[in-house]
Amino acid sequence: MKSLKHVGVVDIGKTNVKVAIVDLEREREIGVLTRPNRVLPGPPYPHYDTDGHWGFLCGALKQLHLEHGIDALSVTTHGACVVLLDAEGQLAAPILDYEFGGPDELASAYDAVRPDFGETGSPRLGMGLNPGAQIFWQFHSDPGLAERTASVLTYPQYWTFRLTGVAANEVTSLGCHTDLWCPRDNRYSPLVERLGLSGKMPPVKRAADPPVTILPDVARATGLPEGLPVSCGIHDSNASLYPHLLKRQAPFSVVSTGTWVIVLSIGGQTECLDPGRDTLINVNALGDPVPSARFMGGREFDMILGGRDATCSATDITNVLEREIMLFPAVDPRSGPFQGQVHDWSVDETRLSDGERYAALSFYLALTTAECLAMTGADGPILVEGPFSKNRLYLNMLRAATGRATEAADGSLTGTSIGAALLLAQKKTIFGSAAPAGKPPADPRLESYASHWREEVHRAGPAPE
Repeated sequence: MKSLKHVGVVDIGKTNVKVAIVDLEREREIGVLTRPNRVLPGPPYPHYDTDGHWGFLCGALKQLHLEHGIDALSVTTHGACVVLLDAEGQLAAPILDYEFGGPDELASAYDAVRPDFGETGSPRLGMGLNPGAQIFWQFHSDPGLAERTASVLTYPQYWTFRLTGVAANEVTSLGCHTDLWCPRDNRYSPLVERLGLSGKMPPVKRAADPPVTILPDVARATGLPEGLPVSCGIHDSNASLYPHLLKRQAPFSVVSTGTWVIVLSIGGQTECLDPGRDTLINVNALGDPVPSARFMGGREFDMILGGRDATCSATDITNVLEREIMLFPAVDPRSGPFQGQVHDWSVDETRLSDGERYAALSFYLALTTAECLAMTGADGPILVEGPFSKNRLYLNMLRAATGRATEAADGSLTGTSIGAALLLAQKKTIFGSAAPAGKPPADPRLESYASHWREEVHRAGPAPE
């Protein structure tokens, strides 16, 4: 394969569809085109606009190739999505939107056939967030669909199939709470047979496996050169994680922040996970199980701050620490390690200054993150990506609560497009530049605050096992 300079990345998120050009040498995007990922209402049910996406992707690739030149393609998409194909490789049914509540209608029947969490590392989730539940509901709702279905593809691999004609599944998408994969044994779960899909699941690849090549008719439609290499594809959260896997040796943790705060503990312990506390086993690009936990930290931040300024003074911080002004979980009780608990303050909330509110909220988010890290058996340094990486109070409290080095991740290595493009880099750095992290200096005020917060939280709610 010739030297690669520019990688085109097809990046299908839940909100937007994007085509980006990544300069591998500089590890940054140099061109981007997007369209909204609008869900079509049906019939037969809410589903993704596959034809609209394909038309946009072909046009965007053609334009960006003319502007920058594309040497290879990579694909990354959101998870919790599977595609049913017929014998001709066409859609056997529209691709169901995982936020559709239809699968909940058959929840009891599905629960009777799905494997246990201990086998799949996949917690039971609502709507279509367990792709196994999607298929179960689709087959029951359309009696002829099971017979029409010749193969089942995970979502990134469907788009790679459209580009190359090569059908495969891949471990990071199978490991995204599908119920279809056993991450510890690296095999399909018993649910595949129970759904009648034996012989209909393509070979399983890893995201970094050797690429395949673009179809001639796709090359003609996009102006891309024939024989262009195309990666297998990868789940978007794991695309963001991949650069860190190349630079650091386990153990370490990546905390991805946004609407969701997602803790990925490389080298953590899968045995201590509790599905009732929003933990799961992801699978990284190298095929290894990754203990994970999550909560809706970004949404909680917005709910508590309520549009106020995200700033505070040194006096505000001192007041919060000395008076132990604390926010207790859970602001959004539908997710995270403290599900079902009702949030409360240790003081009269109406008497807080905006700065005190911001400081206490930042500490709350850090302490909940620390709980997620503890649940996943995390060890080693902690890297924080996304908006919270710029919050000094969050980083300082997370450092104090865990007793481990905590830092903002290198911004040049974040983002799904960068990670997806690096799958095609010919010179991969393995454990290259990250120096061993020592124990951070202690801050007694923060450590005392964290200790008292944990005591109060575990006294108020069920203690973790």
